[in-house]
Amino acid sequence: MAVARPKRAAASKKAAPKRAAARKSAASKKAAATKRTATPKKAAAPKKVATPKRAATSKRAATPKKVELSKTYKPSAKEKYMSPKQLEYFRQKLLTWRAELLQESENTISHLKEENWQEPDINDRASLETDAALELRTRDRYRKLVNKIDMALSRVADGTYGYCDDTGEEIGLFRLEARPIATLTVEAQEKHERLEKQRRDD
Repeated sequence: MAVARPKRAAASKKAAPKRAAARKSAASKKAAATKRTATPKKAAAPKKVATPKRAATSKRAATPKKVELSKTYKPSAKEKYMSPKQLEYFRQKLLTWRAELLQESENTISHLKEENWQEPDINDRASLETDAALELRTRDRYRKLVNKIDMALSRVADGTYGYCDDTGEEIGLFRLEARPIATLTVEAQEKHERLEKQRRDD
C-alpha cells in the first residue's frame, strides 16, 4: 500500500502543467473577448477651421486736386502736352460749348411752340414750314454735337483726350482749339476723307 501513494503524487505533478496551460488559454480568450466588446472611443471632433479675416477695405482712389485756371490762361506748346492745366482748360471749353448748344436747342423748341401754324396765307405758311424744318435740322445737329462733346469729356476724364484714335499721335493744340471734339490728326482725317470718297465713287 505504501507504494501506491507516490504514483498519485507523480500523476498529480504531470497534470499540474496542463491545468496551468488551460487557465492561461482561458485568460487569453477572455482578454480578447473583452477587447472586442470594449466601447469604441469617440472620434475626435474635427478642428474648427479658422475663419479668414476679411481683407482690409481697399483705400479709395485719391481724388485729383482741382486745377485752378486764370481767366487769361491759354495752352502753350512750351507746356507738357495735355498737362493737368491743359486738360482742365479743354474740359471747361467743352462744358461751355455743351451748355450753349443745349440752350440753343431749348430756344428752338420754345420758338416752334409759339409759332402760329394756322397762317391763312399759303405763301406765309410755306415759309413758316421751311423755317421750322431748318430749325429742326439745326437742333438735330446740336444733339449730335452734344453726344460728341460728352465723348470728348470722357476722354478728358480717362486721360486719352488730345491723342489720335488711329495713330496715337498728338492731335495738337491748334487743332483742338479750333475743334475741341477732334479725335484724329489732320493727316489721319484727310486719309479718312479720301477713303470715304473712294467708297462713294465705287
